[in-house]
Amino acid sequence: MTVPERLAALRKLMREKNIDVYVVPTADFHQSEYVGEHFKARKFITNFSGSAGTAVITLNDAKLWTDGRYFIQAAKQLEGTTVTLMKMFEPGVPSVNEYLEEILQAGQTLSFDGRVVSVGEGDEYAEIAKKKGAKVDYQEDLIDEIWTDRPPLSEEPAFFLEEKYTGESTASKLARIRKEMEEAGCDAHIVSTLDDTCWTLNIRGNDIEFFPLVLSYAIIKKDSFELYIDERKLDDNLKALLKKEGVNLHPYNAIYEDVKQLPAGTTVMVDKSKLNYAIFNNIPASVHVVNKRNPAILMKALKNPVEIENIRKAQIKDSIAHLRFMKWLKENVGKIRITELSASEKLDEFRKEMGNFIRDSFEPISSFGPHSAIVHYCSSPETDVEFKEGTLYLSDTGAGFYEGSTDITRTFALGEIPQNMKDDFTLVAISNLQLGSAKFLQGCSGLTLDILARKPFWDRDMNFNHGTGHGVGYLLNIHEGPAGFRYKYRAGEVEEIQEGMIITDEPGLYIEGSHGIRLENELLARKGVKNEYGQFLYFEAITLVPFDLDAINPDMMSEENKKLLNDYHAKVYEVIAPHLNDDEKAFLKKYTRAI
Repeated sequence: MTVPERLAALRKLMREKNIDVYVVPTADFHQSEYVGEHFKARKFITNFSGSAGTAVITLNDAKLWTDGRYFIQAAKQLEGTTVTLMKMFEPGVPSVNEYLEEILQAGQTLSFDGRVVSVGEGDEYAEIAKKKGAKVDYQEDLIDEIWTDRPPLSEEPAFFLEEKYTGESTASKLARIRKEMEEAGCDAHIVSTLDDTCWTLNIRGNDIEFFPLVLSYAIIKKDSFELYIDERKLDDNLKALLKKEGVNLHPYNAIYEDVKQLPAGTTVMVDKSKLNYAIFNNIPASVHVVNKRNPAILMKALKNPVEIENIRKAQIKDSIAHLRFMKWLKENVGKIRITELSASEKLDEFRKEMGNFIRDSFEPISSFGPHSAIVHYCSSPETDVEFKEGTLYLSDTGAGFYEGSTDITRTFALGEIPQNMKDDFTLVAISNLQLGSAKFLQGCSGLTLDILARKPFWDRDMNFNHGTGHGVGYLLNIHEGPAGFRYKYRAGEVEEIQEGMIITDEPGLYIEGSHGIRLENELLARKGVKNEYGQFLYFEAITLVPFDLDAINPDMMSEENKKLLNDYHAKVYEVIAPHLNDDEKAFLKKYTRAI
C-alpha cells in the first residue's frame, strides 16, 4: 500500500472506533531512541524513516513533526504522501501539544497506543483532552490492525558482559540502586528502559536496531529482581547467572497484569519520563507512587575506571581503523569506483580487522557532496552516489566493540576543494577545538559550555541546527543522558558535568544543495586543579583521528586555535603511530604536521 492508502485504511478504522485524532510517535514499549523493525509504526504511516518524529492523524489531515536534523530528509520522504511536515522549534510552528489543543473539540476522542507513549507525554495528552472536554483512549494499536505484514518481535539471543568489561558486578549495582530506593522510601522500582535494565544486569542482546539491548521490563524489589523477558533469549548459563543475583523470570508481557497486583500500601518508584503510559495506568490507586529519575541513569553515565580503560582501547582501535580508511580514501578517490555505501562498508572492514568488533553502534551516515548537507542522511541503493573529486565527504559512524562504543564524525576533502569549503571546514574545526579545550568549575552543565562551540558561528551570524554533543553509553544507547551540550533549555536535560562522563563534541555547518561539515570527538570529563576557587574540570579528547589538513585554511585561525589543533594532532601521532606500519606512519605524519 502507498502512504495515502494506509492513511485511508487508518481513517476508516478511526471512524469505526469513534476516534477523531490518533498520535503515532517514534518509540517502542521502552521509550528507546532507535527501535526494531516491529515498532516502526510512524515510518509505516508517513514514509519518514528518521529516528525522531511524531505523526498526528485526523479524519481529514496528517502531520509529521521532526527536528532540524531531519528537515531536508523529511521533506523529500513526505513528497506525495499528503503528510505535512511540521518543523519543530521553528518560528510560527506549533508544537504537537499546541496543535492538539487547537484542533481537539468537545466530545471527541484522542487516541494512542499507551505502550509507546511515556507517562509524561500521556499525562499531557490527557490534560489537553480534559481541557477541551474530550476523551482519551490509550488502548488502541490501530497501526497493527492495518499493517498486515508487520515484522515480528525480535527473538535474538542475549549475552552476558563480563566484569572485565563492565568494571562492576550486578550485585554491586543493585545494592546502589536499592540504597536510593530506600532513601526515597520505596519498596519497588518499575523499570522499562532497556539500557537501564541491561546495565544493571550486565547483559546485552540484539533486539534494537544497532544498539545491543534486550527487550525486557523489570520490577526491582528489596530482595528480588523480577525480569520480564522472552526466556528463549537466555541460555542455561545466563539463566544460572541471573538466578544467582536473585532474578526471577516472567513472560515479557506479563508485567502489565503483574503491576495490577502490587499490594495496597506499596510505595513504588517510577520515572515518568521513561515509563510507558499503559504500565503506569495499571498501577492500582492503593499504591503510592514516587516519581524519581531512574537511579541507573546517572550511575551508568559516570564511567568507572575499568570502563574508561576499555573505552580508551576501543577508541584507539577505531582511530586506527579511521586512519587506514582516510588513507585508503585519499589514495583511491578518482582512481577506483567508490560510493557512499561502498565507503561505509570499507570502514567496517577496517574496524573488523581490529578484533572484538560486534557491529555498528548506530545507523551509519555516509554522505557525499550535497547529501552531506542533510544532517542525518542515510544512504540507500536508491540514493547511493559515486565519489568525485572537488568536494567533501562526511562520515558519521560508530563501532560497538566489547571494549565499548564509539561515535566519530570526520569530513574529508576529496581532491582539491573550493576556498569556501575550506573556510567552512575551518570554522567547524575552530568550534570543535574551542569546546574541547574547556576548563571549567564543577557545577557547570552543557548549557553553560555550549557557547564555546557556538561563539565562532554566532560571531558570523551563523548557527547549526542540532545539539553540540551527547553522552555515550558503554555498549548501550549511543545517545545517553543525562549530560550533553546544547544552548536551548529542555526539561530534564540540564545536568552537572562530572568526572567520568563521556560526551561528544560535534558542531557542524550545512549548506543545502552544496556540502556539509561535521567534526566529532568524544570528550572524557576529568578532574583538574582544586584550589580556593573550587574544583576545576577539563576535557580530554579520546577520539584520535586527524582533522583533514587538506580542508584547513590556517589564515582563519588565531595562534591559539592553531596551537589547539597542533597539540591535538601531536597527541594523535604519539598514540596512534606505534600501531601503524611505515607507510601508514608516513601518511599520519603528513596529516598531523604542525600548521
